[in-house]
Amino acid sequence: MNRDQLKAVKVGLAQAKSDALALIQHQNAAAARHAAQATRPQGTSFLAHVGNVTPMTAPARVAHPAPAPKPVPRQRMLDEQAALRATISDDFDVESLLDTDDALSFRRPHVGSDVPRKLRRGHWALQAEIDLHGLTRDAARDALTTFLADSGKRGVRCVRVVHGKGIGSPGRMPVLKSKVRAWLVQSPSVLAFVHAPPAHGGHGAVLVLLVG
Repeated sequence: MNRDQLKAVKVGLAQAKSDALALIQHQNAAAARHAAQATRPQGTSFLAHVGNVTPMTAPARVAHPAPAPKPVPRQRMLDEQAALRATISDDFDVESLLDTDDALSFRRPHVGSDVPRKLRRGHWALQAEIDLHGLTRDAARDALTTFLADSGKRGVRCVRVVHGKGIGSPGRMPVLKSKVRAWLVQSPSVLAFVHAPPAHGGHGAVLVLLVG
């Protein structure tokens, strides 16, 4: 190999080395750009492309008030209770309407004769009760009238009314016992009633079957 050929080889090697260095630098720069984009916060590249923008404001929302509860017809309820109380008399004679069995039961004419017996035996489950112990006659009448009206509105069929045996009454006479029976007979919501069995108060209470 002569001198000119050797010189040409050296020039070629130098050029190859230069090209290799340039390629490495180009690859390193590309890798650096890629790494920078990977660590850039999401959305930055989008903002860089679209430029300056103004965010849209959220539309105004109308706050609708909650619907008001339905009004309770308190005055009508009071009027109905007052009218019902006015139809119940303390002077009503109930004795002739009671069946003369051991429980002195009562039933409407259209109610079957087996209903009092079923009532005593628990054919209908007790759903509500009221205790009139310690109340005066007027207070007991009002409480019982309200109780029967409320029970009817709730669809209650069988209730217990506790009137006591009169042990604490003057002369040990069961004043409320006879009054409660008279009031129940006058109430149109009552179909039948019997003295309660011993487990439910005996002669100090009555089981009452109401209109369904």
